Amino acid sequence: MVGVKIDGKIIAQSVKERVKKATEELKNQGIMPCLATVLVGDNPASATYVRNKHKACEEVGIITKDHKLDANITQSDLTKIIDELNADNSVHGILVQLPLPNQLDEFATISRISPLKDVDGLTPHNAGLLGMKKAALVACTPSGVMEMFDYHNIDLEGKNVVLINRSNLVGKPLYHLLLEKNATVQTCHSKTKNLTELCQAADIIITAVGDRTKFKLTSEMIKEGAVVIDVAISRFQEKLVGDADYDEIIQKASFASPVPGGVGPMTVAMLLKNTITAASLSSQIGK
Repeated sequence: MVGVKIDGKIIAQSVKERVKKATEELKNQGIMPCLATVLVGDNPASATYVRNKHKACEEVGIITKDHKLDANITQSDLTKIIDELNADNSVHGILVQLPLPNQLDEFATISRISPLKDVDGLTPHNAGLLGMKKAALVACTPSGVMEMFDYHNIDLEGKNVVLINRSNLVGKPLYHLLLEKNATVQTCHSKTKNLTELCQAADIIITAVGDRTKFKLTSEMIKEGAVVIDVAISRFQEKLVGDADYDEIIQKASFASPVPGGVGPMTVAMLLKNTITAASLSSQIGK
């Protein structure tokens, strides 16, 4: 039996509709939700990502402020810009597009963002709150994955989850979010032994390696009826691919997400949701 496609485009649209309604409600209260983006240099992929985020904001009524900075900017000058955005009450969310040029300190840059405006959910403050089940702003890709589970009513309680990623952006936040849903989570990575056996025993596999030359999730690695979420995206043999071949995996999985069109649209949708959450939080501070 062929499994169910987890269509990120459809789920993202449902999130956007909720965000659009919330945006209108905030505007009726005199709050104009605003996202400020910071793009350093002229990396074509990063520029495209930022452009897509601005377009998505426009669709739901969120105002954007675009800051394009020279690739040679110093850390102190970048810090000054972030401080100005932190102090600007008209800005509710700040997004620094990663990766940054080599002369800049990524951790120091992200840490400088006000936790209340950290719509990427990556500051140490918000990462720590997530570990304590108190985070209001959560990393966009992990929260997008959780939205996919909710949309399809996939129960995580008691399920064995293999998570193939340990990054600050995906693996670590997802670990905490899955634990909150009472899943049993095994975090796997390049040094994990017996990965195939672990995957074969898993009810749910979330994979985010992003390098087909090093790893591919095959149908032999999953058990019948497993759920597969493919977070990875990379270019391989002139095509955009994930860690798995969707057409192959879906023949065995009960649910699976494709690449492209799976987790990718969810990341942008959750950024919009975080921006609205940040705008709502700002309205409560003075009360």
